[in-house]
Amino acid sequence: MKRNKTAFAGLALLTVGAFALSGCAGGDSGNAEETGDAGASDAVITTNGTEPENPLIPTMTNEVGGGQILDAIFAGLVSYEGDGTAVNDMAEEITVEDPQNLTVKLKEGQTFTDGEEVTADNFINAWNYGAQLSNAHANSYFFEDIEGFSWDADSELTGLEQVDDYTFTIALNKPASDFAQRLGYSAFYPLPDVAFEDMDAFGENPIGNGPYMFAGEDAWQHDVQVDLVKNEDYQGVRQAQNGGLTIKIYATADAAYADLQSNLVDVIDVIPPSSMASFESDLGDRAVNQAAAIFQSFTIPQNLPHFTGEEGQLRRQAISMAINRDEITETIFQGSRTPASDFTSPVIDGWSDSLEGAEVLEYNPDRAVELWAEADAISPWEGTFQIGYNSDGGHDQWVDAVSNSLKNTLGIDASGAPYPTFAELRELVNNRTITTAFRSGWQADYPGLYNFLGPLYATNAGSNDGDYSSEEFDQLLSDGISATDPEEANALFSEAQSVLLQDLPAIPLWYSNVTGGFSENVENVEFGWNSVPLYHLITKAE
Repeated sequence: MKRNKTAFAGLALLTVGAFALSGCAGGDSGNAEETGDAGASDAVITTNGTEPENPLIPTMTNEVGGGQILDAIFAGLVSYEGDGTAVNDMAEEITVEDPQNLTVKLKEGQTFTDGEEVTADNFINAWNYGAQLSNAHANSYFFEDIEGFSWDADSELTGLEQVDDYTFTIALNKPASDFAQRLGYSAFYPLPDVAFEDMDAFGENPIGNGPYMFAGEDAWQHDVQVDLVKNEDYQGVRQAQNGGLTIKIYATADAAYADLQSNLVDVIDVIPPSSMASFESDLGDRAVNQAAAIFQSFTIPQNLPHFTGEEGQLRRQAISMAINRDEITETIFQGSRTPASDFTSPVIDGWSDSLEGAEVLEYNPDRAVELWAEADAISPWEGTFQIGYNSDGGHDQWVDAVSNSLKNTLGIDASGAPYPTFAELRELVNNRTITTAFRSGWQADYPGLYNFLGPLYATNAGSNDGDYSSEEFDQLLSDGISATDPEEANALFSEAQSVLLQDLPAIPLWYSNVTGGFSENVENVEFGWNSVPLYHLITKAE
């Protein structure tokens, strides 16, 4: 069941502890201040995952496999509870002086797992490193609103100023109404001093400050599993109620689900399409099917032949209107997906299903044929339209269904282009060597509309994998994030989405529920607003 809360308005002298963020209802967060450590045990919880794309450096990781591990072994200034509410973690207090200035005061006595105390410098140095142009970190854009950030040369984030060992200030180069709301995302995690001695080596065996830690030097067995144990020294709000977490790397969703049915894995956050019709009856009250802040699409790179300029806009619109989203979500996903009517998520405050131009997301085969013919008049279509996807993620059925829609409606040769692993697909996307469209989407970093728009479609943004650029969109986005009134901000974001609905840099498909389940061996399983299980709460069944 979805439940929206009021978004943070972001003005004078409010601390993070007072925030109310939008999200999916998740019940009691079960944080350490309420439950203590009484429920903890030595039992290790097992779950599914994917091989991380990069070494485990917070500012270099923007995909689910790596983020799952980073969120377990690091702690930021704030954490997000199951329903999306932000609570102080490393921060004692975050004070918003005005829309461009914040003061952060840390709790004293917090440590990394090598014994180093977490101080203001650990945040300032980590953020500066991640923001440096020459380091080319994928999450650098999270710091672009801080004074001193540059897209053109290495520069210091002069907006970060240490007051004392446990206090620092943040000065922004322009108003950013949701900046405090962002600070629970992994890009803002601190790093210990040892990380800067050899960042790549650190990323293979990271030292964090969160509820879990690597079990040893060989804890990350690439393409097999990652072994984490409880960090006994962690004093934050996500106290582990178990002895550790093992993340198993599965080649397919079917393999993960088979292990769940055999009680060989404790909790999974994916159900293969082949089991979607039966998993709730198979698992009973151990099945999970709830709304989450996940948006699915496929991206058509701006440089693909026939997809630039007016011709490209016509073809993108034709492709979008040739897809029968209602039929696909019902027959393949058994209603666990909802056809998209925008580029964000219904669980986020400010979402709208009545945007100007949204008719391009409705199935209209006659109009699709007309638009395709208009594009052919500019330049006749040649070749095959393909959608790249990772075959280890259970995407083949919907890709085939979309391809068939395009074949049947537009009369073109369309098919999927499978890659064995997510990492292999992402390497081609990141290197801009992929020559087809490719599956894409977004699992929210924090509960705000801007997070679905800025990172994916702003010019030069870190996750703008299709290299889309629009001055009109960029300006509306900038105006929205500068607005201090949430209603005004959301209205501007809606206008920005109308630009996207014209240009279609990605083809919106559907919003995802998180569908998963847990074994007979565990209890206290809760999935959060962003679809991720709250691993620290899970205990073995008695």
